[in-house]
Amino acid sequence: MNRADDRQVQIPEHIRITLVATRHPGNIGASARAMKTMGVRQLALVAPSGFPSAEVTARASGADDILARVRVYENLVDATRDCGYVLGTSARMRNIQWPLINPEQAARQILQQALAGTAVAILFGTERTGLSNEDMELCNAVIEIPTDPEFSSLNLAAAVQIICYELRKAAMEQFAVTQAPVSKMPAATVEQMQLFYQQLEQYLRDIGYYHPGKPRLLMRRLKRIFNRIQPDQSEYNILRGIFADAGKAEKEK
Repeated sequence: MNRADDRQVQIPEHIRITLVATRHPGNIGASARAMKTMGVRQLALVAPSGFPSAEVTARASGADDILARVRVYENLVDATRDCGYVLGTSARMRNIQWPLINPEQAARQILQQALAGTAVAILFGTERTGLSNEDMELCNAVIEIPTDPEFSSLNLAAAVQIICYELRKAAMEQFAVTQAPVSKMPAATVEQMQLFYQQLEQYLRDIGYYHPGKPRLLMRRLKRIFNRIQPDQSEYNILRGIFADAGKAEKEK
């Protein structure tokens, strides 16, 4: 592909790099710069420190248009409410493992979802501890960047650069294919799935299967199951209908 064709490659607008509780303002600017070099344009910040600031602008090195469009949220649920596909990035071992994919696989899946009209969020946690277990509950899968195990620490902006590079590479491959992408119904959004989980939890309480006073691993495991399946809008409506009717039937006994 020549440079003229390269300029025509467009990464869908509804792919959102989301930085969660970033502590160092410079990392926000450096991440914006990394995004701009690869044509990724949407940046969201969740409870950031030191934004906006001169340090952010300086480290962005000309990515002012990215910073001008930044969306700032108080919490991650609000930041992902309209998203139907959410990927986390994490190097921490978890008690409950989420499905793992590498950056190249992730980029292809993200592009496929975005081309189908699904809003996508890619989450990067705070510099010191990464994403929390509660953050991970919103994720469909986790991106694992294959670093050297003897020195696996990766700068936040460098991690953003790797993912954005893979997105651009996948977009270039898609641009070179003449066959139109297979259409797919958009996935259920985070907001919709949160409503479903509330409905599911209430039903499990009603039938005596779930006790809130006990460890919350049951609901976390159930969320992992449904996030892995990633219901589309039609499947979501079916699930809501089933549990609504099941709840009514249980109360009528």
